[in-house]
Amino acid sequence: MSSSRTTATAPEDAYTAEPFVPGRGRLPALRRAAAECRGCPLHRDATQTVFGAGSADARVMLVGEQPGDQEDLQGEPFVGPAGKLLDRALAEAGIDPGEAYVTNAVKHFKFTRAEPRKRRIHKAPSLREMTACGPWLAAELAVVEPELIVVLGATAGKALLGSSFRVTEVRGQVLEEEIHGRPERLVPTVHPSSVLRADDRESAYRGLVADLEVAARILS
Repeated sequence: MSSSRTTATAPEDAYTAEPFVPGRGRLPALRRAAAECRGCPLHRDATQTVFGAGSADARVMLVGEQPGDQEDLQGEPFVGPAGKLLDRALAEAGIDPGEAYVTNAVKHFKFTRAEPRKRRIHKAPSLREMTACGPWLAAELAVVEPELIVVLGATAGKALLGSSFRVTEVRGQVLEEEIHGRPERLVPTVHPSSVLRADDRESAYRGLVADLEVAARILS
């Protein structure tokens, strides 16, 4: 078989994680399988797959965009600065961070470098990459069966609700939509990383907490 033929039929060229997702199994089985995912080209440069974390009995699932630099190195979601800010905002809103399931729409870190050996700079995943990773998110939802999904930012919103999603138009609202064949309730808000980048960080943080308080009232 020629090398060009091999490249053309590489699993990542299909842009779907579907062949790698087990037909059955709980979160540990999904996590093990996700570690071997080659469903899109992002696995080539990332250190490792960063799967979701938390209890299979969690009442709330928080869905972000993709792992960041620290998440990629540690193999856990939301362990960097944005994750620490999110934990603080959740606690202030009345949601125990330890009782939430946290994950990302895309499970590999996508980044660029200005120069070799320089800091890795986050790069937003494409719709094609989000779609490729969709089967993992569908599998997580099927196992956890959360009462509520908190959508963190525009990329997660597009992955769950389609490319027309605009977080500024629906943040803090309770949405009812069918997601991967399941009726779900969702509360969209900004991604905590956007709070860290905001000119008025305190105001942005208060807005995040206010949105999370909407989620907390649903769960109370």
